[in-house]
Formats: sequence, structure tokens, C-alpha cells
Amino acid sequence: MKGALLIAGTTSDAGKSVVVAGLCRMLARRGVRVAPFKAQNMSNNSVVTLDGGEIGRAQALQAQACGLAPSVRFNPVLLKPGSDRRSQLVVRGRAVGTVGARDYFRHRQELREVVAAELASLRAEFDVVICEGAGSPAEINLRTTDLANMGLAQAARLPVLVVGDIDRGGVLAHLFGTVAVLDPEDQQLISGFVINKFRGDVELLRPGLERLTELTGRPTLGVIPFAEDLWIDAEDSLGTVADAPVGRPRPPVGTEWLTVAAIRLPRISNSTDVEALACEPGVAVRWVSEPSRLSDADLVVLPGSKATVDDLAWLRRSGLADALSARAAAGKPILGICGGYQMLGRRICDTVESGAGVVDGLGLLDLDIEFADVKVLRSVSGRGLMSGAEAIPLHGYEIHHGRVRRSTDPAWLELDGTPEGSVNGAVWGTHLHGLLESDEFRRMWLRQIAVAAGRAGFVVAEDVSVAARRSAQLDLLADLVEEHLDFPQLERLIVDGAPSDLPVLTAVAGSASR
Repeated sequence: MKGALLIAGTTSDAGKSVVVAGLCRMLARRGVRVAPFKAQNMSNNSVVTLDGGEIGRAQALQAQACGLAPSVRFNPVLLKPGSDRRSQLVVRGRAVGTVGARDYFRHRQELREVVAAELASLRAEFDVVICEGAGSPAEINLRTTDLANMGLAQAARLPVLVVGDIDRGGVLAHLFGTVAVLDPEDQQLISGFVINKFRGDVELLRPGLERLTELTGRPTLGVIPFAEDLWIDAEDSLGTVADAPVGRPRPPVGTEWLTVAAIRLPRISNSTDVEALACEPGVAVRWVSEPSRLSDADLVVLPGSKATVDDLAWLRRSGLADALSARAAAGKPILGICGGYQMLGRRICDTVESGAGVVDGLGLLDLDIEFADVKVLRSVSGRGLMSGAEAIPLHGYEIHHGRVRRSTDPAWLELDGTPEGSVNGAVWGTHLHGLLESDEFRRMWLRQIAVAAGRAGFVVAEDVSVAARRSAQLDLLADLVEEHLDFPQLERLIVDGAPSDLPVLTAVAGSASR
């Protein structure tokens, strides 16, 4: 098998990322040398690659599905929103500036060349490249600057499958409309559809699928059922809904649960840090956005942010800042990660991200933060410095502009021989993402949290592996794809490209011409 395919979606969060991951895992299990590719991603969930850059976390997971280490080649353009109008532009893993929509228009030709070169390189090296679109190809107002949907498909002559989330309702109209609004040249690359998150008897859906084929001239290659046990790294903030649980909580090993409230910041980044906690039996993690949700939680997590100073101001406006201060005064556990860690300090000097200058932090940790132009991007290993953790190895990665310029609290960790993070009573903080994926370290720390929270009946499981659970999720995705997609048709698309006789939908409702 040799070729490439683009998975597009009717909307953001339709299931493009998980379908790509499932396809990658399925092909890898069949012995195909496969790689993922997302030309342009807009997400604040990112990871550091072995080649020293950052890419969207979804592409790192897709690389894992292929049996590959994350690389900037898999996501050459990344936009990290810092406000509703401007985003940090990351090219080949490195931040090159901040852009708005009009600035981005001026960059389009240079970025097209970067995308084209990386995709061509991957196609030369691998048997198959499974590409993921961004948002929806039906966003025709953005077609002239499109790098990841039909712009990519046209440039590389990629057949396109469109994924629709039936759980949202109206999926048949979404699929039809996605094709109908496109220009004829783009329509001729839309080769079929995939229905995602279906519940019930597929035979009841079949007449609709047959009519969709009559209207569009395109088949539905499969209907993927809703899987209760499936939860996987969120690509962006759409996966972090206030009051929603993280993962699928499992019954406790002991007699008590441990409850975790993760604050859903407006510009949250690396929200997936809390997923390691949700892997533990008896740990119930929930996103929260108002103060009353903090009072009964055993642990509160203040996660990373792409707009640290602005999100700190939101904490104060919402009353969450006062609730955090009250928790700290009562000796109730709080964990701050990256931007959340910076907010817990006394002062932040930011002339880079917000331009606000010196602002007061929450003062729950005695440290000062200063933002620098150059972002820290590194994968690190180390050990804990608190009692009982000295010999426990840990690992993670750092993505941040802020540097600790002064700290008097004891360090929490040691990374490559250097103190990192802070501890003050029941308040912990670190710049390290992915720390809680270090299984032995996480177990030891959760025991401390249970003691601080007075949960004597909570027992930490001794056999939970976050890496194994993530791998099991990828296998589940591959099983779903293999069972419910028409693989012979899929293989023909990958090898032969879009069929030459696909009809074009005209402006007359429901009609098609060849």
C-alpha cells in the first residue's frame, strides 16, 4: 500500500483526531509504515518533541499510534490562541511571532511552502500518510488562506473523507452541506463520509445513508459506534467543558473517593495534564468554573494558560482567587501547573505575553516570575525532593515563557540536578507538564493528598500505568475503525486517489451533475 488520505470534519471536535489515530494504529498493526500529518493546528494542548520543538498533542498521540516518536514534521504549523483575535505562530516547532487573521494572510505563501515540503518528505519516507484537516472545509470564508483542508488536498491531490458527529444531531445535513458549499474543484476530492459516535441500530440509519449517496454520489465508508470506554487526549479547549467529568471514573480500591476540581481557565493550555489523575480508580476529576465547586474538592488543580495574566484577572473576577486563598489558609491541597504555578506566586512581570508589566499574583507561593522572549522548550527527567520521593524517577516537559527569578519556598522536584517547583504547606507548583504520568511518583503524591484531605479510606491502586491506558485507548480506536469501516474502499482511496467521476452538487437543491 502506498499513498495518502485527508480526514476532514463537518465541525471542530467531530472526531477527526481520533479517526486519524485509529487509522494510524490499524495500519501500523497491519505492518504498514504510516505517519500522521496535520499541516496547521490551532490548539493550546501541545507537547515537546525529541527534536526540541512543540506540536499539537493530538499529533503526538497519532505518532504513538504509528509507533513513532513525536516530531515537528507531523505538525509544521501550530497556532496557540492567546486571545480571541491573536495567536502565537509556531513554525516547525518554534514560536516565530504573534499573528492576527490579517497578519496570517500575509504569511500564507511561506507557510504553504513549509507544509508542502514536510508532507512531500513524509510521503517519500513512509508508505502511507494519514492527514488531518482543521475545523471544517466548509469554512469557505477562509478558503484563500487554507493550509490544512481543501488547500492541502488540492496541492497534494489527496482524497478526502468527511467525518460527522451524529451525537450532535443533523449529521446528514452537515455532510451534504459540507460538500455543497465547496467550489467544484474542491468537491471533486470529497470521496466519502464517515459517521462518528452512533448509538442504536445502524439499520435505522441506513435509509438516510442511501439517500445521502443518491444526493451526493458519495458513499459512507462506515458508521463508528459511540464507545463508552473511549476517552483520549483532548485536542483543544472544546474537550474541557465546565462541570464535565474527565475520563470515565472507576470505583475506588478503598472505601473513599478522592475528588479533584480542575479549574477551567478561559485560555487553558495543556488541559490533558489532569488525565493522569483520572486514570486512577477512585479519583473523580471534574472541570469547574465557579467558586462553589472548590469547597468540597479534596484537591484543586490550577492548570496551564496561554494568557497567564488575563486568566489571573479572570480568577479574581469570578471569585475563584478568593476561594483558592481560603483553601490554602485551611491547609487544603492545591496544585498549580505551568501558568497555574506562576499565578500562585507573589509577582509576575510580563512584557511578552500580555504586555501588562508587573502584576500581583495570588501570593500562595513565595516566588516571582519574569517572562522572557525565548520560550523554554525541553523534555526533562528528575526526581522528587519531598520525603519518600527522593529515589522515585519522574519525567515531563516544559513549555513556558515565564522564569522563576526568586523563590524562598522549598523546591518540590529536582530536574537534571536543578531545583524545580515549590511547596508551601498543602500548595504545590511546577512548570512541568506530564509530571503526573510518572506512575510511581503520582501514586506517592496521591497518598500525601489523601492524608492532607483527611481521606483515610482512599487507597491508591498499585498497578495503574498511564502509558498502558493510553495505548489501550489507541487499540480500542483501531478495533473500532477495523470493524466498522470498509477497508477495501479505504485502501482504494489511499492508493488510487479520489475517483474521477465524482459528481458536483449544483446550486439547485439536491441535484448533482457529472
